[in-house]
Order: sequence, then C-alpha cells, then structure tokens
Amino acid sequence: MDWKRNFLVGLIFLCGLSGISAHEGRPLFVEITEKKAGVFELQYKIPPTIPEFNLPEIFLPESFEAIDKITLYQSSGGFIKRQNFKSASALNGGDIQIQYPVMNPSVSCIMKITLLNGQKFSKLLGPDELLWTVPEEESWAGVARQYTQLGIQHILEGWDHLLFLICLMLVAGIGKKLWITITGFTIAHSITLALSALNVVRLPIPPVEAVIALSVVYLAVEIALQKKDSLTYRYPITVSSSFGLLHGFGFAAVLAEIGLPQLEILTSLLFFNVGVELGQIIFVVGILLLWILIRKLFIDKNVVARLQFNRIKLERLAAYFCGSIASFWMIERLYGFIV
Repeated sequence: MDWKRNFLVGLIFLCGLSGISAHEGRPLFVEITEKKAGVFELQYKIPPTIPEFNLPEIFLPESFEAIDKITLYQSSGGFIKRQNFKSASALNGGDIQIQYPVMNPSVSCIMKITLLNGQKFSKLLGPDELLWTVPEEESWAGVARQYTQLGIQHILEGWDHLLFLICLMLVAGIGKKLWITITGFTIAHSITLALSALNVVRLPIPPVEAVIALSVVYLAVEIALQKKDSLTYRYPITVSSSFGLLHGFGFAAVLAEIGLPQLEILTSLLFFNVGVELGQIIFVVGILLLWILIRKLFIDKNVVARLQFNRIKLERLAAYFCGSIASFWMIERLYGFIV
C-alpha cells in the first residue's frame, strides 16, 4: 500500500503547481438590499482581476429609478460600486442584467437580495449567465440547489482547505484510514459551521483564517519530519477533527457574506454543508482517479518502483510545497488584522 501513497504524492504536487493560482478567480458579488419600502441599495464588489476599463454595470428592472449618482470606491480587494433606487413595483419576478463595456472576463457572479419582508434570495451565475429573473418567492428546491452549488464552489476554490485535504491524504494514505480521517474532519467542521451560522458561537474571522493556514503548516511539518510514531500519524482522525472545528468557522464566514434566507434557514445551511462535502469528495476522488489513470499509463515503465525508492524525498517535497504556501498565507493574514 505504501507505494500507492508515494505515487499519489508526486501526482498531487503536480496538480498543486498547476492550480494554485485559481483562488484568484474570485466572483463578482452583487448585493441588493431593500432599506425601506420601495427604496433599494445596489452594491457590487468587483474583483481585482477585472481591469478598470471593463468594470461591469448592473441593470435593475425598468421600473427602478436611480435616486442618486453611482459611487465608485477602490480597495485592496478590487472596486466597489454603490447606488440607490426607488420603485413602486416589487423586485420579485424582475430581471437583473450584467453588462461589461468591452467583453465578459469569464467570471462568475453571486447575487444576493434582501427584502423588507424577510425574504432572501441568492443565486450563483456562471460566466455565461448575464441575466437573472428574481423568483416570485423562495422555494425549498431552489434554495437547496443554490446553496449546494455555493458549497461546492467554495470548497473547490478554497485552496487552504484543499491543501489541508492533501496533507491528510499524505498522512493517512489512500485506504480506509483516509476516509475515516476525512469523516472526522467533515463531522467537526459541520458542527462549528452550524453553530456559527445560527449565531450560537461566533469567532472573529481574520484570526480563524490565519489558524486555518497554520493547520496546513502543522501537517506539512509533520510530513516533513516523517515521525511515524507521532500523534498525527497514529491518530490522524484526532488531528483532522480538531482542526476541522476551526475550518467550520471559515466556511461559516462565507455564509455570513452570502446570507441565509429567513424562510429557509435550515434548508440553506444543510445544503451548503452538503455542497461542501460533495466538493470535498469530488476533489479527493478526482485525485485518486487521476492516479489510477496515470498508473495504468506508466505501469510498464517501472515508474512505481522508482517512486517507492524515493518515497521519503517525495513526501517531503510535497510537504515543503504545501507548507511554504500556507506559511505565506498565515503571515499575510496575520499582517492583515494586526497592522
């Protein structure tokens, strides 16, 4: 079984090199809030990957009339546009359109609507979706679908969480022990995600994000030291569960930004968590399937034997890779809320 894990190490390392920059593909975030009856605030956060000459415009239904000029702010996280509108008509059933001056830069968009009656709508639009019709009312199926999509997207774009999973795979191998370890991580972060989203327990997000990066650094150090009798190697489920509690607060931060629909709070919370777990399974199974494919392609070239020979070197190389990136994130996050 060891040689399988060794081959997986090299594969994961290559995957990490090719995808680590994907985290920068942040979506356009559009938020519409009904401040008082018939008065709406439109605000959209534009990621820094979109240049200033191609900033998008958001168009509300025709019955919505602007009551002030649009304001534009620039921050380290990109641009922010804000404008207020009034309308005698409801937003439900109306069309919201996205337009770019030059071309669509192929970014996704998260729409969030909050109405005075307590209704909240969230919609994840793909790069090719530039028009959304606001639902007449919340539906169980619609909320479940949208929050499942949001959960999947978050885990697959959250490289700190994915690097943590990679390190767990290196520690636990790819057999039964891996799935037990990941199950512990899943149960733990599900608990804190629910507690935080329901405002039972709240922690400040910046230090939580720094500790999430630290969790990757910790596992990377353990892998580099190769002490098989350590707590991490002997009881990986204990480590994954402990850090999983912190990762859950990180997932909850995303929900806090998107918001929970007041009429379907439990549904949205449940299915966001389902989406996170599906994304997690997709990532792990995808790595394993790719490993099986490459093994079949190279089995006659004695690649497996060479990887077995260099087992410790490969594991340490992967550990240095994951640990270096996570250390940078940790320092960056600490600097962000200390300075």
